[in-house]
Amino acid sequence: MPEYARFTEDMIKTHTILVPDMLPIHFKMLIAIFEAKGYKLELLRNDSRSVVDEGLKNVHNDACYPALLVIGQFMDALKSGRYDPDKTALLITQTGGGCRASNYIHLLRKAVAKNYPQIPVVSLNFSGLEKDSAFRITAPMFMQMLYAVLYGDLLMTCYNKCRAYEINKGESKKMLDKWHRRLCNIFRKGSKMFLKTKKIYRDILDDFASIQLSGEKKIRVGIVGEIYVKYSPLANNHLEDFLISEGCEPVVPSLLEFVMYCAVANFNNAKIYDHPTKSSVFNKIGYKLIYAKQKELINVMKEQGSFEPLHDFEHLRRLADKYINQGVVMGEGWLIPAEMAALAKSGVENIICTQPFGCLPNHIVAKGMSRAIKEDNPNANIVAIDYDPGATRVNQENRIKLMLANARL
Repeated sequence: MPEYARFTEDMIKTHTILVPDMLPIHFKMLIAIFEAKGYKLELLRNDSRSVVDEGLKNVHNDACYPALLVIGQFMDALKSGRYDPDKTALLITQTGGGCRASNYIHLLRKAVAKNYPQIPVVSLNFSGLEKDSAFRITAPMFMQMLYAVLYGDLLMTCYNKCRAYEINKGESKKMLDKWHRRLCNIFRKGSKMFLKTKKIYRDILDDFASIQLSGEKKIRVGIVGEIYVKYSPLANNHLEDFLISEGCEPVVPSLLEFVMYCAVANFNNAKIYDHPTKSSVFNKIGYKLIYAKQKELINVMKEQGSFEPLHDFEHLRRLADKYINQGVVMGEGWLIPAEMAALAKSGVENIICTQPFGCLPNHIVAKGMSRAIKEDNPNANIVAIDYDPGATRVNQENRIKLMLANARL
């Protein structure tokens, strides 16, 4: 295997680590956690056509669309001249599962090696991959990241709800920015204030509930699918903004659901294949901790009463069992049909399933499962939208408009 540049201890002080844009609300808080430990990270926001063009230059067209976009965004940023190649590193996530996402890092290193062999590529993962890097996540950092995901999910839920109905345009964004600054400062300073979850949850809910909303009834549209395309404005052509412009309310499942899906897969597989390991035991303990934190947030949302609570993950697992085995864990696996069913049963019957055209697992567990979900939920209005370099935004939006023409309030 060819040598590649490694991220060393000295680079923590000297290098800027570029982060691809997937979840701006969540990632800004995650970045603040690393900044508290001396790292310097920057969230990329370049999203012009040149990102796709750079991706096509460096990644085969048959590769997964998220890989093409992530690598394209990095290469576009490096070629902009804004960053010193001798003091820049790149960060990419790895799930460690069977999805091709675990292999993006090798495609990225190959692309970088052509022009910037001195730039190290850093892996963010919880599977024990890339052990030779000085970029490390400690147990306390993991706990902070868990809380950041919880806060990010709450902000995303409140923001999407309020901006769809706000009377004073821009008020929801101001509230989001206010809480972003407050939470990022807490994490950046290394304060323990982030542990006062119930108070912060209530304050966030009360602040967003104070925004004046219209009483207008709007079509609610759920967004599910492959994790990167579901959340990234770059990948889904700013889908949430488009739905808002069409007079709809976007409903996006929480990131924590995907985190818990990954956590449960390890010990669930151990049970299915009768092969328990130390890893599966620790994952089960970790899952119970995360689930307890999710229940706390759900209970606070129920008590406050202004916003619909997040999906209870155990409820999602029970829904999944009606349609598909929980041993199906390639890509987003059983989570996609579970989220579609949960949305339909909670009154969000109009659902967009976002998927990269070349993502075979998602074609099976998403598009392939929609018929079964429709049979169980006759009013469900589900459309699968493919995203790839050759799919035009106009065509995607026209298909969504056609779905909305058949939508029910």
